[in-house]
Amino acid sequence: MNAGLVPARLGPRDVARVGFAGLRARPTRVLLSAVGIAIGIATMVAVIGISSSSKEQLLRRIDRLGTNLLTVKPGNTVFGDGADLPESAPKMVGRVGSVTGVAATGNVDVTVRRTGLIPKEVTSGIAVQAAGGDLLRTLGVGVRSGTWLNAGNYPEVVLGAEAARRMGMDRAGGEVWIGGRWFSVVGILNGAELAPEIDRSALVGWDAAERYLGFDRHPTMIYERSSDAAVNDVRGVLARTVNPEKPEEVEVSRPSDALEAKAEASGAFTGLLLGLGAVALLVGGVGVANTMVISVLERRREIGLRRSLGATRGQVRIQFLAESLLLSALGGVVGVVLGAGVTLAFAVYRGWPPVVPMWALGGALGATLAIGAVAGLYPAVRAARLAPTAALAAV
Repeated sequence: MNAGLVPARLGPRDVARVGFAGLRARPTRVLLSAVGIAIGIATMVAVIGISSSSKEQLLRRIDRLGTNLLTVKPGNTVFGDGADLPESAPKMVGRVGSVTGVAATGNVDVTVRRTGLIPKEVTSGIAVQAAGGDLLRTLGVGVRSGTWLNAGNYPEVVLGAEAARRMGMDRAGGEVWIGGRWFSVVGILNGAELAPEIDRSALVGWDAAERYLGFDRHPTMIYERSSDAAVNDVRGVLARTVNPEKPEEVEVSRPSDALEAKAEASGAFTGLLLGLGAVALLVGGVGVANTMVISVLERRREIGLRRSLGATRGQVRIQFLAESLLLSALGGVVGVVLGAGVTLAFAVYRGWPPVVPMWALGGALGATLAIGAVAGLYPAVRAARLAPTAALAAV
């Protein structure tokens, strides 16, 4: 009994060797096709990497500043009018268990100017606020120049970082005109990232604000720090603690929530840029498909010769599909390296921690292989369908 002839099998190493041989025969065309894939992948990796680096920087800022700061401010009455916080509110908050720091500020209806000759309407967006309690420790803000307010009842003021900039003052010293009299500038603060309203304020002592500026001693903002584990519990009781009779007129918030929301919001813009990268990747895939179709047309004699020597349709199909996958993989690897390099350079330039998620690298390489498979499928099938005699006669 005669056994039928069995075609030799192509192992993975044979497939790779045949695929690389096909690519080496057309280096210029392969390079140009790989560029399209590389641009798309580099764009996607860089977008994800830069977005992740920015988010990591923001999350590190949140960790450094802490998420245990709560703010309390008056809301509205049932008639829609502005409510007031009781004078005793800061002391009542300090009695809550797990509270480690309390400070309050109160708006004062006056303006601050460099001299009394400047019109009252020119405020430069700087608010005058009375400051009480351990404000700097509660907010975690330092004094950049000079000192903090003294305990005495003196006409002195400390300027927030932005307020000092707008008034053209870079160090403590000198005087400013507040409420019809001169106040000595004894200090300038560093930036208050969790309390930007402090940056734009001129801070006067609680008693001095009452004595010289007619302050009514009602706080308009209370800052509270507690242990991390107790933040939610403290948040739940603050409104009733501040105003037991009308807790609905009290607003409690956590400043770090805004930073976390900002970190999440960056994903929307990232999605748009990823879409552009996907378009570039699709264009690169079209380039790969075009290259492979032309390769099939130009290599009909080679295909016919291989079929005549015993290569099966499946082996021809695998050969061209392997070439397409290797071509796409080449562009993908180059794109990943470029994207990671751009992320690293941009992050270092901005002072961010460079972060490129592993899922982004794996996804990028997976996308290139998928594009290569799709782009090479039709040319591979077309090459496999060529009859040996027709392929040899066509050349």
